[in-house]
Amino acid sequence: MRTDGLFLAGIGSHLPPRVATEDAVARGWYDEAAAAVSGMRSVTVSPSEPAPDMAIGAALSALADCGHAPEDFAALIHSGTHPQGPEGWSAPHYVLLHTVKQPIPALELRQGCLGMLAGVEAAWHRLRSGTRADAVLVTTADNFSTPLVDRWRASELFVLADGGSAVVVSRRHGFARVRSIGSLSNPEMEGLHRAGEPLFPPGATVGKGLNFRERGERVRERWAAGQAPPILGFGEQVADIAERTLGEADLTMADIRRVCHPGYTQDALDAIFLDPLGIGPEEGCWDYSSTVGHTGAADLFLALEYLWRGREVRQGDHVLLIGSTTGMEAGCAVVEIVTDVRGN
Repeated sequence: MRTDGLFLAGIGSHLPPRVATEDAVARGWYDEAAAAVSGMRSVTVSPSEPAPDMAIGAALSALADCGHAPEDFAALIHSGTHPQGPEGWSAPHYVLLHTVKQPIPALELRQGCLGMLAGVEAAWHRLRSGTRADAVLVTTADNFSTPLVDRWRASELFVLADGGSAVVVSRRHGFARVRSIGSLSNPEMEGLHRAGEPLFPPGATVGKGLNFRERGERVRERWAAGQAPPILGFGEQVADIAERTLGEADLTMADIRRVCHPGYTQDALDAIFLDPLGIGPEEGCWDYSSTVGHTGAADLFLALEYLWRGREVRQGDHVLLIGSTTGMEAGCAVVEIVTDVRGN
């Protein structure tokens, strides 16, 4: 979808301290062989900081120089991939209270690791709906230091990291212009992450945690027993949504300066994102993502902020944000840097 007149007016992050993977191996948390293959150097970990507080920290940073007053905001959109607090409680309204503090809708968007990208798209629709307001605050955060997940062993594709990100979406101005945004799903692949687990009662309500590795083993056992696998080839879906979104912005991959991608391990990143896009690690953000890990929905915008504030992208450069979530779904946005970071 082409998004004329859509800007990112502010961006902020909140990341806890990093734990070196070699230290995690020494403590018995991370398997030595898996660590060696992953290429990960460190992962951000907070033992106890609530995810919504990390979202607030990121939001206050994004709001600090966004050029919008609190009364300019039409809504707040918050997402997370892991439980945010008490059951039945509203994390979005807590974030709203401690940020712009206006009587506006505070929405929770459940779109997994594409939550923040989907939040920007939802903000675009909100700002085009006739509202007089000019901005939407989009936030996300997760803390995986809970009994429901082992961050080091939950998946073969990534190590789960704690952290938050926020952007101010504006139709007035910004440091970056969103040229196009969209997603593409293949619902026939949803069973890859369900792996026959009962839908009721929900696993978290009976103490069953998140373990993609275990579910993947069950799926492979079913294939070995003769059960037909769901349609695969997710890398093709990544390439398709990138091509479509670039076309909507009247661009090609040759016009892209850098790519912001999930904080996956090296082999998974290559297979799912870099190879299908025909690029190498130096064109992505591996030097950064290999020190953070996979934060859930924050990855793409953490990388964008890192590239922009680190002056690795400048005015006129185009950046591709591309990610995925269970379902399976791939999402993409094309962003043009409008102004260099202050101080350049």
